[in-house]
Amino acid sequence: MNYLADELNSLLEGTVAGRLLSPLGRRLYFPQGIIAQGAEAKEKAHKANATIGMAYHQGKPLMLSAIGDQVPGLKPEEAVAYAPTAGIQAVRTAWKDRILRHNPGLSPENLSLPVVVPGLTAGIAYMADLFLGEGDPILLSSPCWDNYELIFQERRGAVLREIPFFGETWGLDMSAIRNALEGAAKTGTTVRLILNFPHNPSGYAPTAAEAAALLACIRKIAQDGTDVLVLCDDAYFGLFYEGDCLKESLFSGLAQAHPRILAVKIDGPTKEDYVWGFRMGFITFGSQGLQERQYEGLVKKLMGAIRSSVSCANTPAQYLLLKTLEDERSKAEKEQYHTLLQKRYRRVKALLDAHPAHPYLRPLPFNSGYFMTFRCTGIGAEALRQELLTKHGIGTISFGETYLRVAFASMDEEQIPGVYQDIYDAARDLGAGI
Repeated sequence: MNYLADELNSLLEGTVAGRLLSPLGRRLYFPQGIIAQGAEAKEKAHKANATIGMAYHQGKPLMLSAIGDQVPGLKPEEAVAYAPTAGIQAVRTAWKDRILRHNPGLSPENLSLPVVVPGLTAGIAYMADLFLGEGDPILLSSPCWDNYELIFQERRGAVLREIPFFGETWGLDMSAIRNALEGAAKTGTTVRLILNFPHNPSGYAPTAAEAAALLACIRKIAQDGTDVLVLCDDAYFGLFYEGDCLKESLFSGLAQAHPRILAVKIDGPTKEDYVWGFRMGFITFGSQGLQERQYEGLVKKLMGAIRSSVSCANTPAQYLLLKTLEDERSKAEKEQYHTLLQKRYRRVKALLDAHPAHPYLRPLPFNSGYFMTFRCTGIGAEALRQELLTKHGIGTISFGETYLRVAFASMDEEQIPGVYQDIYDAARDLGAGI
């Protein structure tokens, strides 16, 4: 094993992060090569910097006019230069400030400086690299985002253990979740879990009471001697439409709950800031059991994963995000867009309330995000998807044979009644034909 990896492993030894590392995670390190030497030269090479493979003229990166014309608000070093492996420092600091502002219960001492990654998907994959080895179990919701299977099971060889998140009543099935967590704790010394709120595909965010119960369960497992890794997939954070939704990330409580809990916040501007194509996200670590130097060691492990895959994230996206965060117009515009989505949500809720006893479709709980999902009974979700697509020209997403996801965020409000009527009619037609 490389001596730099050994040094990082020694730094993390005795902590929850060190114990949770996968074999690949233990091997990862950030090399003292081109990037590290280039960063050192950027600080100290006052005469000439002949390190990084970029072309300069009179101290500025070369840039084609066609690019400069399209991004006149960005300087060449903001538009075409490489970004540092962990991201532009000002962007990382600004995002940490935003996390603390949106999660007032979180202490600044209980989290690392965020690391920029090329999208939330990449961030989840890097966490799988660091903390999941062949055959390691990970708990996740049922239903869940379908890419989790590809990331955890196919790429890393982990074993997926699904938790039925929703029962017969509105809200989370806390009994099932508690039983799954406690059962996993009894079978080993480690529990790995990914929580996605607001949830995809259901569009549900926990209430404050549900979040408190979930946090208490995880803390109890840690108190009883089990190390717990909780990945908080916060892709849709902030898009809450009901007053009883928890307005903070679960990361806020988990990061300061117990030394045996390592919480990881995987978030970004993709959904909430309406920049889907930026392919930019952040990874932030939090644990009561880690000190600043150990956060730095864990970040260097992550930097090794980034350097060995994409090297760094998109530079112009980072600077555009920074300008968005600093622009005084952004707050009002985001509130306007939030209101737009909330109106669509309320329109969908009203239509569902008008069909409380449909024979084949039952909505899962939802109160946030971009989607809602039907549980199909007596008909197949994929058959319904095909029926809607071929006979009605409506695109939806099926999750196996049980769940049909409908993205109300992508429809204008006036489209919603007709689309949902077609969904109900198509389901009845299918059911009648069985």
